[in-house]
Amino acid sequence: MRMALRTWFGERTRPRVQSSAPSPNIRVEGAAAAVQGCQARWRGCQREQPKRMRSPKLRCRALRSLFLLSSVAAIIWFALPKPPLLQGVSFSQSIRDRNGKLLRVTLTPDQKFRIRTPLSQISPELVNATLQYEDKYYARHPGVNPIALLRSAIDLVHCRRVVTGGSTITMQLARLRFHLHTRSVLGKLQQIVCALEIERHYSKAEILQAYLNLAPYGRNIEGAGAASQIYFNKTAAILTAPEAIALSVIPQSPTRRALTDHENSSVTAAQKNWYDRAKIEVGSDFSARQFNPRSQKENKLFAPHFVQQILERADANDQIATTLDLEKQQLIERRVRDYVAANRNRGIKNAAALLIDARTMDVLAQMGSADFNNSEIDGQVDGTRAARSFGSTLKPFVYALALDQGLIHPLSILADAPRSFGDYNPENYDREFVGPIRASDALARSRNIPAVELTSQLSHPTLYEFLRNADVPLPRSELVYGLALPLGGAEVSMQDLVRLYAALANNGELRPFRRSARDAIRTKGRRIVSPEAAFLTLEMLNVPRPELNYVDSNQSAPVFWKTGTSHGFRDAWTIAVFDHYVLGIWIGNFDGRPSNAFIGRAAAAPLAFQIIDSLRSGWPEPNEPHLPPAGANLKRVEFCAVSGDLPGPHCKDLIEGWFIPGISPIKTCDVHQEVLIDVASGLRVPVDDGTHVVRREVYEFWPSDFLSIFARAGVQRRTPPPFLPETDPNLIARNGTAPRIVSPLSGTSGDLIRSSSVPLHAQTDADVREVYWFANKAFIGRCSAREILAWNSVPGHYELTALDDRGRSSSCTITVH
Repeated sequence: MRMALRTWFGERTRPRVQSSAPSPNIRVEGAAAAVQGCQARWRGCQREQPKRMRSPKLRCRALRSLFLLSSVAAIIWFALPKPPLLQGVSFSQSIRDRNGKLLRVTLTPDQKFRIRTPLSQISPELVNATLQYEDKYYARHPGVNPIALLRSAIDLVHCRRVVTGGSTITMQLARLRFHLHTRSVLGKLQQIVCALEIERHYSKAEILQAYLNLAPYGRNIEGAGAASQIYFNKTAAILTAPEAIALSVIPQSPTRRALTDHENSSVTAAQKNWYDRAKIEVGSDFSARQFNPRSQKENKLFAPHFVQQILERADANDQIATTLDLEKQQLIERRVRDYVAANRNRGIKNAAALLIDARTMDVLAQMGSADFNNSEIDGQVDGTRAARSFGSTLKPFVYALALDQGLIHPLSILADAPRSFGDYNPENYDREFVGPIRASDALARSRNIPAVELTSQLSHPTLYEFLRNADVPLPRSELVYGLALPLGGAEVSMQDLVRLYAALANNGELRPFRRSARDAIRTKGRRIVSPEAAFLTLEMLNVPRPELNYVDSNQSAPVFWKTGTSHGFRDAWTIAVFDHYVLGIWIGNFDGRPSNAFIGRAAAAPLAFQIIDSLRSGWPEPNEPHLPPAGANLKRVEFCAVSGDLPGPHCKDLIEGWFIPGISPIKTCDVHQEVLIDVASGLRVPVDDGTHVVRREVYEFWPSDFLSIFARAGVQRRTPPPFLPETDPNLIARNGTAPRIVSPLSGTSGDLIRSSSVPLHAQTDADVREVYWFANKAFIGRCSAREILAWNSVPGHYELTALDDRGRSSSCTITVH
């Protein structure tokens, strides 16, 4: 062996002849001669070797040398350290809608679009096209293809440049993964060693997966997953053959071959070269095989406000599946933009919308502004999260609490009349008063005075306590908000409003929103109102649409909706519950500029119903009727249509309605009463004792404050005539109802009235003209039955008595500090 090596390298001991550099042709000829000389010496060695190897010692020594070299090679091979493949590589976060459609791909810290994609989710067309173009012997070599490297070396010697690449996919992966500079001999050797290390520790499938996740596809796009999404708007799993070929040719020259919407000669040549290598005859059919992506001029952001909120709470997961429905999102965006464009001359320039599925609390669509990219309207502000004055949109919860606390039922009669609550004097939007009104009508018509009156009577919880229990942020104390709270006296976000209305749709259970598919679906929530109150409140919101002369052809699919207008016309709202969805609409300006067009019913409601109609027209699901909850404590009976009480024997006008047995304030109607009328004079007589010719007639006996309200509203009621002058006062007293003190309430402290005087007021029977007031049996004063008496009190404990002019009385106790 030693002799053979000396013979092989014998000429290396000869002195070198110094000469000038030969021409390229001479250099090539010299190289060929050297190769021929080496071959001749090798043949000589082979002829001489058998003679020299006849010695057993030499043969054993040669075998030991070979074994030693093999052992060293094996040790080196097995000692190669395991390099990381995708460990430590940052990937983009890809946010998708509920159907897998891509919403956003974020940039990695190194400013790349790189989506982690398993090999099983990459189209076989792309895998085959890549192997065909980059490394057709990938499955056979150990990471380095010596034939390809020798061919590249010969090209370098002959042509001074590499015509065909010698790098395998494993070598390319090593260069990409470890950022190697492979244009030098040392860099190429390092690349080869790294490739061997990778092949030593990873399977071919793992190596190919890593390569297809890191390969450059032009611009700042890396990996097949990101390339297929950005170029073709689809996942890598469903790429077609032409699309796969178009991608497979990019990594060799990503700068020149990045796909664009215009024809690229470099891309065309590379695709034709692919077919040539694959020995596929294209001929005149190449134009059909060639593929260029659709126009990518617009860098469109899908549901940007929703995605931003997702990213704010997302962890390090690469793939985020959300609850958003991109189809519904884009439908709502079109409707909002069309509506804003059509009403721009009215001053409407911005709007926000939020749609959820109340069953699962999935956020299906979230549009924070009319145009995310419009800086004139501050489009990047998310109107669904911004705290705004909510107008009257919280009134339904005042009525829900009043239903639960037994203050009203839907047909209860409330007073819509001027009323002072200490220093607070609320008014209606139209600055008018309609008089006595049913609770359901008061809510549907958004009357302010009844809502404030009910709010003042709520306790355990009050409206403020209810909102705090529902996790609605109210930074100030209850005293600061006062009774203005139900009229928009605070600021609440659309997301909080929609969440509260969803509780009504879920039988009074409050649940959090669900935005990510990983979030658990909660079938139970925290109860904030009873199922009965939630159902009745929605029933009270089933009112006609805002369009004039609209005929609803589908009565089985109602829409329960409420509008709101903030003070100063800065915000217009509509919240709608339909089928099992909740939709919130806001119209206004983020900078708070007012507009007379910002009225809930006139501005926001039409847009809401346009969206509802569009959604329903494309739904395969049937519209659902509104039915009481299973097992609910509800009863539907007939009521007196005038008084809202259970009908008495003299009530003729009846109406059906719901009430909650054991809770709702139900009594028999005492408004319609039969009286005796003297035929001759037309006056009342207490009894039919035969001294007068009488007839029986039914009249309405309204309390004095209601009569006053009727009078202010210009509504005439059929009140009873007075008694005959000679009627015994004791008989008159027994035929009527004692006055009821309504101000101040029993147990009230004077320091809560915020006034220098205590207002005294009592409800009296219809025939009462005057009321006399006493404090601890001391006469205070008198006033008309429809008036309020101001009492200048001094601190102390008092028993107040109200005595009407028919001799009937009632009392209450108060404390004045």
